[in-house]
Amino acid sequence: MPARAEAPEDGTPARAEAANGASAPAHATERATDRAASPAQPSQPEAEAAHAEDGEPDAARARADGDFGGRDDAKSDRHTKITVLVALAANLVIAVAKAVGGVLAGSPALLSEAAHSVADSLNEVFLLAALRRSRRPADARHPFGYGKERFFWSLLAAVGIFVMGGCFSVFQGVEALRNGAEEKFSGYVAGLIVLGVALLAEGLSLLRALQQVRRQGGGLSALRDPALRTVVAEDGTAVLGVTLALIGMALHMVTGQVVWEASASLAIGLLLVYVAYRLGRDARAHLIGEAADPELSGRIRAQLRAQPEIDSVEALFTMKMGLDSMLVAARVDLAPGLDSERVEEVAVRIKRSIARTFPEADQIFLDVTDRPAGEARQSPAATGERGGA
Repeated sequence: MPARAEAPEDGTPARAEAANGASAPAHATERATDRAASPAQPSQPEAEAAHAEDGEPDAARARADGDFGGRDDAKSDRHTKITVLVALAANLVIAVAKAVGGVLAGSPALLSEAAHSVADSLNEVFLLAALRRSRRPADARHPFGYGKERFFWSLLAAVGIFVMGGCFSVFQGVEALRNGAEEKFSGYVAGLIVLGVALLAEGLSLLRALQQVRRQGGGLSALRDPALRTVVAEDGTAVLGVTLALIGMALHMVTGQVVWEASASLAIGLLLVYVAYRLGRDARAHLIGEAADPELSGRIRAQLRAQPEIDSVEALFTMKMGLDSMLVAARVDLAPGLDSERVEEVAVRIKRSIARTFPEADQIFLDVTDRPAGEARQSPAATGERGGA
């Protein structure tokens, strides 16, 4: 019978319990959580394992040694904060101008845009809170950190866009169709001027956000930050919404038919509802535990398979814990002939190797098993086909 090496719950190093003189371990579990100090003097391999499991995640230690992306993350956060502040300032000024112009002109499209800008301003406050709170360090109550706060506040921003922007704009459009709206020529002129200034301000804010996207490499990967993604979506929607309001008000002025401006208000509302749905769907996926991209999971699996001590990777599970934080859990089958001390050394080395190659993997768990020959894989979850690579 092969021996089994277990990692006890109290955090003492795993040891082999040999049966019939055998010493090869069949099971050893490595945990990257806080460990209680043992009064016994550990051997050298045990000391390495204890150091790897002293509560400091491998990737966090790798960042401290080589600063793998830490400074870039802080710099990216600063740029994102500036982008959010620019958008907030623009939206506050525009919201006041639109509200005053909408009341004076009695324009449903302008009032819809005012509600849109108010919603965007509130959302920027949410995003600033997300930037600050998501970078708090892990503690005993939240051992995996606060990275998912960024997704939570992004979800609140999506709700704000839906309620304060989308629903109010649809209401304004319906009311205009039911009751009609009479506007004076001076009201049209004031409204068009306000919308023109708003288009300029929203366009500048959008350009600022797009510049940051290009600075971070461009493409979809640069929009992984939910705060930046929300600002780009808000500003892009704002530019399109102001354009619709301008067209609707101009056609109302030329034709005298309120249906044009009411239709513009309805279109703005539906546009905001769609944007809120997309942002909310993305935030929900992250909050309930979204796996890493298949390409990244495949690279992690390939690195595990490349280790000479690993016979096979039975399962690989990944989960995004924040903007640049990821949990990796793998069940691997080691080559035969390794004693318990060697298993500990190998597990520590593999975890450090993954942490250095993938800095975002700051929570790494290895479950070392010896699957009996011929055992069938019965469930997708057991083989990593769902939630893993």
